[in-house]
Amino acid sequence: MCHPKRGGITIQSKIYHFSDVSDVNETYMAKGWTDGLPIVPPTKEKVQAMLDFSGMTGDYVIGGIPERKKVFTAEKVAVNAVMAGCLPQYFSVVVAALTALSDEKFNLHGPTASTHGAALLMILNGPVVEQLGINSGQNVFGPGNRANMTIGRTIRLVLHNLGGCREFDRSTLGHPGKISYCIAERETDWTPLHVERGFDREDSTVTVIAAEGPNQIQNSASTEPEGILLTLADRISAVGNFNLVKDQQFTVVLCPEHYRTCHVHGWDKQRVKEFLYEKARRPVADLKRFGGLPGEVTEQDYQIMKTAAPSPEDILLVVAGGEAGRFSAVIPGWGTKKQTEAITRSIKSCTGDG
Repeated sequence: MCHPKRGGITIQSKIYHFSDVSDVNETYMAKGWTDGLPIVPPTKEKVQAMLDFSGMTGDYVIGGIPERKKVFTAEKVAVNAVMAGCLPQYFSVVVAALTALSDEKFNLHGPTASTHGAALLMILNGPVVEQLGINSGQNVFGPGNRANMTIGRTIRLVLHNLGGCREFDRSTLGHPGKISYCIAERETDWTPLHVERGFDREDSTVTVIAAEGPNQIQNSASTEPEGILLTLADRISAVGNFNLVKDQQFTVVLCPEHYRTCHVHGWDKQRVKEFLYEKARRPVADLKRFGGLPGEVTEQDYQIMKTAAPSPEDILLVVAGGEAGRFSAVIPGWGTKKQTEAITRSIKSCTGDG
């Protein structure tokens, strides 16, 4: 699916004519082609520019959802990228993200059809973060950065318009990350996520994982790693999370102040993940009392512990957020590890770009 064909670009999509931008937006809204926000009109010239920058042919198939017989061709993805407000230089990130999401192990149909309402979190690493100005700092999950917001929005519009989500998305509540959910990991002295997952530090990559909204924790008092990490472990193992009953991969975002506390005490990522794996657990008795597991509580159930993650390696740990503030976040995943896995792809392997 990687290594697209190049050259010979011709727009094949149907051309519509409108009186002005307002007419475009009102028509798109009425037809259900947007996410509820105004769009940038996808003119032939803008779509062509998106494809020209990537060098892809419009008919190149980036990915799809086989269960729904849906495919994502480069031209249709470019249309949605223009609508989202992407610049042409963002398109390679969009292509790599969709390639990762289309991996069989990710199982894109599952998290985008579930009542659980997970969104698709993208985490960027490598030189592309600085090249495109992707935010890894203050207000990292919030508004204000074009690259983060429009890359994330493109993925959602692709699912909406090409992936059948208007029909299949059965989210009970959903969350704002389903509009846009794209961040970068901050550069620190720790091993970055993409290197942990087998890539070189100079590779530009996209990691995708099905994800709830960020569950924020605060610990402003602890000057030791243990206090901060026990606070995180408590949130990870809260009753009501799927983590404890689903053997699930999930994400932990450590803010810079919490990172520095861990780092100055000599803790590296692996030690933090192993600590969270060991401490984020509850007795089976708790899960039975709250109805998370069936059956009567026995004395033995107080001795059997259920961990929140299948292994330390199933915790995706990244550092992100503003310099000030001791606020970190746990982001529960979706389903079991057998149902979906986080996938990382090199942008260059999917598009030829670094």
